Amino acid sequence: MDLHKLRLLFHTLRYLRLKQIYYRIYYVVRNRFFKRAYKKTLNQREGFLKWNDSILYTDSYIGSNSFLFLNLEHRFTADIDWNYSNFGKLWTYNLNYFDFLNQQTISPEEGLRLILDYSTKDSILKDGKEPYPISLRGINWVKFLSKNMISNFEIDQLLFNHYQTLLHNLEYHLLGNHLLENGYSLLFGAYYFENKKFYTKAKQILKAELSEQILNDGAHFELSPMYHQILLFRLLDCFKLVETNQWQNDDIGQLLRNKAANMLSWLQEVTFANGSTPMVNDSAYGIAPSSQQLFDYAEQLGIVWQQGKLSDSGYRKVTKIDYELFVDIGNVGPKYQSGHAHSDTFNFEMYVLGSPVIVDTGTSTYENNSRRQQERETAAHNTVKIDGREQTQVWGAFRVAKRAKVIDIIERKDFLSATHNGYRNLGVNHTRQFTTETSKILIEDFLGKDIELGSIAYFHFHPSVENIEIFDDSLKLVDEGINIIFENSQRVALKSYDYAIGFNKRVKSKKIEVQFCNTLRTHIQL
Repeated sequence: MDLHKLRLLFHTLRYLRLKQIYYRIYYVVRNRFFKRAYKKTLNQREGFLKWNDSILYTDSYIGSNSFLFLNLEHRFTADIDWNYSNFGKLWTYNLNYFDFLNQQTISPEEGLRLILDYSTKDSILKDGKEPYPISLRGINWVKFLSKNMISNFEIDQLLFNHYQTLLHNLEYHLLGNHLLENGYSLLFGAYYFENKKFYTKAKQILKAELSEQILNDGAHFELSPMYHQILLFRLLDCFKLVETNQWQNDDIGQLLRNKAANMLSWLQEVTFANGSTPMVNDSAYGIAPSSQQLFDYAEQLGIVWQQGKLSDSGYRKVTKIDYELFVDIGNVGPKYQSGHAHSDTFNFEMYVLGSPVIVDTGTSTYENNSRRQQERETAAHNTVKIDGREQTQVWGAFRVAKRAKVIDIIERKDFLSATHNGYRNLGVNHTRQFTTETSKILIEDFLGKDIELGSIAYFHFHPSVENIEIFDDSLKLVDEGINIIFENSQRVALKSYDYAIGFNKRVKSKKIEVQFCNTLRTHIQL
């Protein structure tokens, strides 16, 4: 292993918690030398949970053993191969989640057929036996079986065995959203089987993880709006579960209500006027429920939330009559679980009159390839790259080594300034300031010293921005009527990039690269 790779590993592993390291070792040793079967005889379950869906998934099962996940379709001409891996691990995961049981169009008979088919192949399942797919599949099976009042002892026994597997393989080695999903699912399993052991562990996880993972301003601490929506959806489902099924009477319902209200406040703050959310960090279209769906769901449940104020998440949003400006001045977080983070400090998005103009490039893959690396790097975001270096070292599919730290923030009315030290090896601290007026935005970048090898500021335009006139030190977005002037620029270049409109789906769009030496002032005039 070369020295560079060793350094990456060191600066990645140093942020892990001892708990993560312990469980990584423990699970490997236990599963290799003390492998066990997670099977316990289940007593016949009596009665049904009360359940009806408030949010249905979009159709991913399209009939005749055909599935569409991540914009990739496959039809199984013979038996369904639940281990199918030709489209990568995330596609296989989606196949094993069984979201399609609760999609917009599927009959109870077809859903039951798919469950029974899966059950007959339990002994040869691979990815589907991992704790994360078990967690999501468990919730989907419980919902489907309950709302359709299906009683099948063999299915219940298999589901109970899978929950035993989950209980003894909780994702303490990963933590973050994975462990939270484990807790959500155990709560569903506890209510479905009226199992006190599942309930005790679920409550323990939810109390600890919701307290840690939901920041003071309501953001989920992995700082992806997409994952925030997914985890809020699951939280609302859990609240509905305990409110409509009076099996346990304690304080778990109030905890879920309070955390949901907090998450709703944050989501309302970051959602643009047209209903979309910023595509920052690992975020992609077509995966999570929309903000409006979640707001409607919460209102149905009688959850009330207050107007929030962005703080701990490191995100800020300025709303004027003509535009909305979303800015990232936060750190990579959380330190010990930053797999969904990008190298994007001081990144921003700008919407004008409800339409996207300057945007994040988004996420189109989780595969460990050059595309994944490119979408996470500094140059894929609306920020500054110096001397060809990364602000934050992203590598692998979900790894982060050295990372930029925000060391100074100044906030006043219509003014925001922050400094990060991601280029400290070059002796540079990057300061970016935003001054916002009714129809003007001034973005100022200060490096504190001349960079001989060059610094580049990136501005990525939404695919709808097509007609761009470029001059020596300025440009005009003709159809949008926006002028952008670059003061102190050395070179302004118009180039193209791939904008992610979903997983495995990209469209060519335009971007501007502005080279400068020490200071750059960007005047955006609407």
